[in-house]
Order: sequence, then C-alpha cells, then structure tokens
Amino acid sequence: MATLAPQKKHKVTIVGSGNWGTTMSKLVAENVVENPALFDKTVRMWVYEEEVTIPEGSRHYDPGSETSKKPQKISHLINTIHENVKYLPGVTLPPNVIANPDLVDSVKDSSILIFVLPHQFIARACDQLKGNILPYARAICCTKGVDVSEKGISLMSEFIGRRLNIYCGALSGANIASEIAKEKYSETTVAYDPPPMDSRAPSPNISPSGSPSTSQVNLISPGKPVTTSSRSAHLTSLPSEYPPLSHENIRKLFHRPYFHVRIVHDVAGVSLGGALKNIIAIASGFVDGLGWGDNARAAIMRVGILEMVKFGQTFFKDSVEARTFTEESCGVADVITSCLGGRNARCAKLAVERGESIYVIEEKELNGQKLQGTSTALEVNEFLKSQNMEKDFPLFTAVYNILEGNAKPEDIPTLIEPKI
Repeated sequence: MATLAPQKKHKVTIVGSGNWGTTMSKLVAENVVENPALFDKTVRMWVYEEEVTIPEGSRHYDPGSETSKKPQKISHLINTIHENVKYLPGVTLPPNVIANPDLVDSVKDSSILIFVLPHQFIARACDQLKGNILPYARAICCTKGVDVSEKGISLMSEFIGRRLNIYCGALSGANIASEIAKEKYSETTVAYDPPPMDSRAPSPNISPSGSPSTSQVNLISPGKPVTTSSRSAHLTSLPSEYPPLSHENIRKLFHRPYFHVRIVHDVAGVSLGGALKNIIAIASGFVDGLGWGDNARAAIMRVGILEMVKFGQTFFKDSVEARTFTEESCGVADVITSCLGGRNARCAKLAVERGESIYVIEEKELNGQKLQGTSTALEVNEFLKSQNMEKDFPLFTAVYNILEGNAKPEDIPTLIEPKI
C-alpha cells in the first residue's frame, strides 16, 4: 500500500515589517527557496502602509527619478527596489518577499504566521485576523512582551493563540536585527511544542469530508492536560496534506548559516526571556548613562537574571524550565546583548545623559519604532502590584518607579539592595 505524501506546501506570512520583521522576512525567504518540498516560494510580509522618501544617501537615490523626487508607498518600494529604506536600509531583500499593506489579504491561505509586531499592536492585529485565517494555521511569535489583564498575566504567544484559536510558539534570542540582516553570525531559540493532535491529522479514509479534528489544547504545554481555560484554546489539527511542523521542519524555516537555531519545548521560558530582558536592559542603560562603568552593568545583569528566573518559576511553575534562562540564547545571552547594544539600553543611557524622558528619546532616535522595555515594565509592575509582590522583584520595581518619576537612576543600588 502506497504511503500518501504531503500534497500541499506551507505558505508563510510575516506579520510586521519593522527592523526585525523585515530581517525575519529576509532569512525566511532564503529558507523557503532552499526547501521547496515544504514551503511555497513566496513569503508575504504585511506592512503598515506609509509614505517614505528615499534618502539622498541611499544607493537607490536618483535625483532625476520621479521615485526619488516625492514620497512613495513603502510597500511599493519594497516590491520594486527590494529594500525597506526606512526600517532596514542598505539590505537587499530576496525577490520572493512580497509586501502587502492589506493585513487580511496578506494571510490568505497561509498555514504559518510569524508575528513580528511591537506587542502594543498585537491585540489590534489579532482582532482583524480573527475569522480570516486558516483554522489550522500555526504561528511563531517573535514579539517581546507580556499581556496583563484582570485575569492575570499571559505570554504573547498564548495571547495570540487564545485570540485566534491556533497554536503559537515563540522565537527569541540574542538577536540584534541589523547584525542578522548583514549576515553576521548569531543564534536564537525557537520554542515550538507541536500539539499532539497534529500528529493525528485525519486521513480521507477516516474523515471523508476532510474536516480536521478539533480539541481543547494547553497553549503553553500542548502535551499536558488542560487545567485552566485561560491558558487553552480550541484548536483544529493540521491536515495530513501538509508536511508536519516537526522540530526538524520548523528549524528549516529559520536556520541559516549565519543564524543558528536551537529548538526547545519551553514556550514560557523563551517568551519570558524575550520580554523581561528589556526591563533589565533599561536598568543597564540608566547606570551606563550615569557613567558607572562595566561593574555596575554586570551587577544589574546578575540581579536581573535572578529576577527573570524567579518570575518564571513563580508564575509559570508548571511549564517553565530554569535552564532555558541559563543555557539558551533567549536567556543570559539575550540579557548581555540587550544590555550592551540593544535599543532599550541605548535609549535609557541617552535619557540620563541628556536629562530627557526616555519617551522623548524614543521619539527622537527610533525612526518611528517602539521600545518594548518601557511598556513591559509597566505591565509587569501592574501584575506584581496585583499579587502584592513588588518587593520580591526589586529591580523590575525600580525600573517602573524611575519611568514613572517616583525614583531616579541614582537610586538603583539602594532600591535593589537586599533588605536584611
């Protein structure tokens, strides 16, 4: 009896087109071409449409060209000159990256969605996508942050999964986008725990209608029983006509010679590492702006890593693994990179040096992009306050109070010193 081979290929959409989203579209587009049996060759990238002017210093600038004389839609520029001149200038995108300003149209028939949006915009995007995606689509969240509501705290991956009733993994690591786009070596961590139901996709013999089975699934640990509806969703299994989204095939989607991928099951650990390191980076930037040197930044990193591990083990104890924070790129390595060269640390440093609010620096320096550390610090504090546990996380609390004007960067040593 012949074995039925997969009949369909996965179509991929990148939801987001900033610095990191455009970089992600580049490396994914390179990989789908190298794996034609698994993936459709076209990678669609949803862009928030805006008009931009090609800078005079750009290699695409031609004073005699109409394209250079007046502002152009960013989607048009990406699709014609194959470069995101605003958010990733100087980097050529593969021709199979297609920019689409229509969010719903960009995800049509895509079985893999890669979210690379600032976490402030995830809810709005999910509201538009709900009911407009394949019911068995799977996702990877590259967004750094957490969601806090009256129900508690959620990972961005489970927020997406719950809103769209799909399974969503996470990608995070010591990943400065501009370096990866220039193909400088780095590594990342992808957490993807395939829902058990995907390995039991119905065949035409079992289900003549071809309708995949559905089941309530734990979004953080799909293999474990559902214990709370707030961390689960009603999933539709991936049809057998598609190649399985195994660890091996997920790795083929992201791994490049310059971007090494380690696959793990710990979605909570990877997600929290990506979110909480930005709070630590802001603290590092504050002490760097004060000119306190490398010893001070190292102290901030040590305390921050301890709080990161404690946060995971306290609030996600049934799923998080402490070794994710210490052994994987999404943990210690990401903290180091973010504290030494990330935008959160850089903006915090400039805020202290110039005597300006970090929000003013964000507006001046980031070319329309958003810091993730400030919003995450506010949301984490809101959650800790609801749990009456602010004192248990003194560094996270100190950053919040500095951002709110209740303390100064100079107060950090006193604020984080253990109380005896």
